[in-house]
Amino acid sequence: MTLETPAAEDEVFKLARTFDAPKALLWDVVTKAEHLANWFGPAGMKLIVKSLDLKVDGTFLYGMQMPTGVTMWGKWVFREISAPDKIAYVVSFCNEAGQPVRHPMAPLWPLEVLAIQTLTEKDGKTIYESRSFPINATSEERAIFKAGHASMQMGFGGTFAQLELYLAKLK
Repeated sequence: MTLETPAAEDEVFKLARTFDAPKALLWDVVTKAEHLANWFGPAGMKLIVKSLDLKVDGTFLYGMQMPTGVTMWGKWVFREISAPDKIAYVVSFCNEAGQPVRHPMAPLWPLEVLAIQTLTEKDGKTIYESRSFPINATSEERAIFKAGHASMQMGFGGTFAQLELYLAKLK
């Protein structure tokens, strides 16, 4: 399957982090529901895993329950799975039934974002790299996504801190 390409390289949101864990363990922790429920999402939110079907065209349907009790739903639709090296999926906000909806706090956020993640093991540690960018988006939606890069870096920083704590418990 051919993956879409970004309209411009500066629209791509990039993350890279090295984790003190072997690649096989990190793969399991980022692809299995029983692990995701323990670390995925912003600090202070509870992850609800409604379903996870790890196959091409399969989905991961999840909710992030805020301390206020409100739940924001999200969905991944898997495009490529090359265990334990690479995974690509389309991310979207959705309702509990998995139907795409606009971001509840940013109505011009793209409906679909393609995320491509790779894992590379080196000296017993794993380098996690992610590239994501809007697909099927208007120029305005792409601009909103690009403007959100700094905020996403902060948000993922907290999520990765939780992942590091969780990985330490598994060692």
